[in-house]
Amino acid sequence: MKYRVIQWATGSMGKACLRAVIDHPDLELAGLFVYSDSKAGRDAGDIARRGPTGVIATKNIDEILALDADVVIHAPRIQFPYSHHNRDMCRLLASGKNLISINGHGFPEYHGAAYVAEFERACRQGNSSLFSTGLNPGFVAEKIAVTATGLCIRLDSIYISEVFDVSGAPDHDYVFNICGMGSDPDKIDLTATGPVAELITGMYAEVIALLAFRLDMTLERVEPDHGIIPAPHDIHARAGIVRAGSVAATNWRWHGIVDGRRFITLAVNWIMGNSLPGYETYDHWKVSLRGRPGIDITMNLVEPENTGEKTRSEQYAVAGSVINARKPGRSNMPLPGR
Repeated sequence: MKYRVIQWATGSMGKACLRAVIDHPDLELAGLFVYSDSKAGRDAGDIARRGPTGVIATKNIDEILALDADVVIHAPRIQFPYSHHNRDMCRLLASGKNLISINGHGFPEYHGAAYVAEFERACRQGNSSLFSTGLNPGFVAEKIAVTATGLCIRLDSIYISEVFDVSGAPDHDYVFNICGMGSDPDKIDLTATGPVAELITGMYAEVIALLAFRLDMTLERVEPDHGIIPAPHDIHARAGIVRAGSVAATNWRWHGIVDGRRFITLAVNWIMGNSLPGYETYDHWKVSLRGRPGIDITMNLVEPENTGEKTRSEQYAVAGSVINARKPGRSNMPLPGR
C-alpha cells in the first residue's frame, strides 16, 4: 500500500521533504501547496529537481482540501505569531487528512484548553491526527533525552542545548527579522511579549511541557532567560552583512519549573558563524542529565558526501524524521491524547 502525501510549502526544509516523498517507493505524491507565484503552476518534479511527477503546484488551498490524500507534510516557514498557521492546519485536519508538522505543535495542551480544543474539533471532524516531528522540536529532547532518563535511578535535572549557525541561510527575512541578526542590541525585544520571543517560546515551551509530561512530572511554569552577543566585527553572511556591534547571536533559554526549582532547561542558540566568543568550536546538541548516574550526550550532524545535491545534513534529517514517522515503532510515537 502506498501512502498518498501532500507536501505543503517548499522552502529549504519543505523541498527536502518533497524530494524524499518523490524518491520513496512506498509514497505517492498527491499534491503540492506553494506560497510563491514563481512556483505555482510548475510540476513538483521541476521544483524538487527531479523528473516530471504530473503533480502541479498550487497556491489554492481549496484545491488541496479537495484532494484524496492520507497525510499532509506541513512545512511552511514559521511566522508571527506562533498560531499564524493554525487555521490552515485545522482546515486540513477537518478535511480528513492526517497532518505532520515540522514546526512545533507537539504539545498544544501547553497553551490551554481553548487552544487545543480547535485542533481536537478538527481532528474529530476529519477523523484525522496531528503529529509533530523534526530535530528540535521533535527528536533531541523528546527522544534522546527521554530515552536516556531510563538509565537513571534518580534524576535531578535535564539540560539541553542547541547551536545553529545561520550564517549560511539564504533568506534575508528569516535571518534578520525572525532570528534577529543585525538588530540593535538595545532595541531587540527579548521579553515574553516581543514578537520573536512569543513565536519561538510558543514552539519551545511545548517541548519542555511534553518532556515533563512524558516523565510524569508536574510542570508549574516555564521561565524565560534570554540574551544576545554583539558582533565583534562586520560579518559577511549569505543573507547580508551583520555590522559590528549589532546582534550576531541570540541565546534563547527556557527553564521548566518542577517542585519550585529549575528542573528542565532548553537552550537554543542562533549564531552568525564561529568567530563569536564562546562559539569558536561547538556541538550541534548537548544533552546533560544530572542524577544517579549523570549522563552527557553530544550529537552532531555530518554532511553527506558525493550526493550531487546542495541539501544540508539538517534538511536530510528533518526529511528523515518525517518519512520514518509512518513506521510504527520507528523514530516517533503518537502524541498524548491524539
